[in-house]
Amino acid sequence: MKPKIGLALGSGGARGWCHIGAIKALTEAGIKADVICGTSMGALVGASCVSGALDRLEDFARSITRINMTKLIDINPATGGLIEGRLITQQLRELGYASDFTTADRPFIAVASDLFGASEVWLRSGDLLDAVRASIAIPGIISPIHLENRWLMDGGMTNPVPVSACRALGADIVIAIDPNSKLHAYRHKRRKEDMAAPPPKPEGLVFAAPAMLQPYLKSLTRRNGNKPKGPGYFTVLSASIDLMTDQIRRSRLAGEPPHLMVTPDLSHHSILDFHRAEESIAEGERAMKAEMDELLEML
Repeated sequence: MKPKIGLALGSGGARGWCHIGAIKALTEAGIKADVICGTSMGALVGASCVSGALDRLEDFARSITRINMTKLIDINPATGGLIEGRLITQQLRELGYASDFTTADRPFIAVASDLFGASEVWLRSGDLLDAVRASIAIPGIISPIHLENRWLMDGGMTNPVPVSACRALGADIVIAIDPNSKLHAYRHKRRKEDMAAPPPKPEGLVFAAPAMLQPYLKSLTRRNGNKPKGPGYFTVLSASIDLMTDQIRRSRLAGEPPHLMVTPDLSHHSILDFHRAEESIAEGERAMKAEMDELLEML
């Protein structure tokens, strides 16, 4: 009897574009996951897969630049994040995502986190894109969403690589893809003089912000001459999220290991590098192909 395959797509912000490449490599090998579970960007990519919209999402991802990101950014700090997120949801609907879970082509779970209940939430019914929107609500960047009488935010805060959700859907073999797998090693390689280096160009979100907000956002990353200054707002936020989710990921995977772990090296990408989709997709494809022999033996 053919084993049921589960695909656990992990969080990682912009690094999550790698899931597109990994799924493409599986498809090329004639392997189709029977169930898919995703956290954060893993939920966004996974939902496109079960909607038959993966190719359209890939085309869209490859088209993103620092400049045209502007059309996806609706600044509104009053909503609990810098970005309200309405434009993101609208764009995804235009890419042809399924209207709800019942029209998806296979079982799917989007993992979110209950902001005030401090618990993991598995979304598996209702509007599919509402579930994705909840799962991608990165703290401090994208506002939480009120859904099912709870305020929900990024699933990476509770279950960064949703192996457990795949098992709950009956998967016999779980393939997990972790966009953040190489971050720990990368940090140990960083040079001590980095803090004294010339100020970097403003980060992607700064470029994409409305013109009236750019001077303020640039000031958050500015350094004073050659005098070392603390890292900018987005650097601190990105690194903090990476640190927190890395600890959660290690703890969860120690007790819930997948049968196959795919580990793309995206250590040089930040969670906000959405304009680097081409590199991430290629690395996801490479990483999946590197594990293909082992996977085929399991099947």
